[in-house]
Amino acid sequence: MTNFLSFTGRVMGIENFPIMTNDPNVGCYKLFTLTDMDGSTVNFVVGPATYFVRHEKVRVGDIVTGYYDANAPAPLIYPPQYPAIVMAKVHSDYLVTVSFFNSQLLSSDGTLQLNPSRQTEIVLENGQDFNGNIGNRDLIVIYSTSTRSIPAQTTPSTIIVICY
Repeated sequence: MTNFLSFTGRVMGIENFPIMTNDPNVGCYKLFTLTDMDGSTVNFVVGPATYFVRHEKVRVGDIVTGYYDANAPAPLIYPPQYPAIVMAKVHSDYLVTVSFFNSQLLSSDGTLQLNPSRQTEIVLENGQDFNGNIGNRDLIVIYSTSTRSIPAQTTPSTIIVICY
């Protein structure tokens, strides 16, 4: 179970991020600098394992949400710098939630209840069908509407199972 937190902001810069001196993988890791509407800034280290929702290319100027593990070690620097697990462009036609969902498909923060239908696409990060139980797993959920109840309920269009 991952304790996901997120930060949403405009991409102000994307640059190569060497992970060691004389890094032979220069260009494989990027540093995304995001600034929100309040002027707060967060840097995300984006690597080959970072999942981009709908495999969208992110450019400077895009508004994105970066999801990271709140329990993972992070350097005590300003602006904060986190390894990105998931990156999602912000769109007006759908929402994205990344969370651990329990056996009743309730998110770890208790704000979203999933009600998948036969039309809900359930896949792995590589796009292949997932045929197991989606309860008690870290999930990326894509949906367009939800109820105004507490917790909000939704029938997602897509559920992506995060396997470690």
